[in-house]
Amino acid sequence: MDHETLDRLAEIIARSRRIVFFGGAGVSTASGIPDFRSPDGLNAGEWHGLTAEMVLSKTFFYLQPEAFFDFYRKYMLHPEARPNAAHRYLYRLEKQDRLRGIVTQNIDGLHKAAGNIRVYELHGSVHDNYCTECNASYPMEAILRSEGIPRCECGGVIRPNIVLYGEPLEKYVCIGARREITNADTLIVAGTSLAVEPAASFIGDFRGKHLIVINRTPTPADEQAELVMREDVAEVFEALSRA
Repeated sequence: MDHETLDRLAEIIARSRRIVFFGGAGVSTASGIPDFRSPDGLNAGEWHGLTAEMVLSKTFFYLQPEAFFDFYRKYMLHPEARPNAAHRYLYRLEKQDRLRGIVTQNIDGLHKAAGNIRVYELHGSVHDNYCTECNASYPMEAILRSEGIPRCECGGVIRPNIVLYGEPLEKYVCIGARREITNADTLIVAGTSLAVEPAASFIGDFRGKHLIVINRTPTPADEQAELVMREDVAEVFEALSRA
């Protein structure tokens, strides 16, 4: 890791007062949760001839719910996962009232597990589930304990409150996320290839001073960024913590 770049990042963070963190799957890989687009990611292989994006679609959920939940339990639920160095560092920044918001594409809930409150979960959370008939709420454990299609006491299907491919993002979550990005003086984009729309387009709302990109592969934001670090996200924040 380039120490000069790390020192510059630490300096920018120290001087910033309205930091927003925009993160993707690469933030949670150190917690044991696979990403989608790396060579070892979920979308690299096939499941019964289908990609992960096909299975995690609105159409597949309604046409093949039992197969959907088989995949979902096996690959999307990680009850053993714990916050890593990136999550813990961001929690400290929020406690110092310098991190104004976390905008995440992840559904694992690890930012909230670390203690952060100002979290905009663009694609929902595996910890939030509801009955499609009576709207009763259920924890992730209800899905894990079930077999086949999870059912509510009323007989309705319990579905995770996540945004499937083919579904729109939740309006008010987007409004809050874009407001924070617009008002930020520093935007840290980390662990995301910025390949998923419309979330990736939110970066265009940034009008602040410092744009930082931390990602192992190139992103569309690299050319506009003040700093670009081709590093593992958790390793960068672990180094910041030690510094």
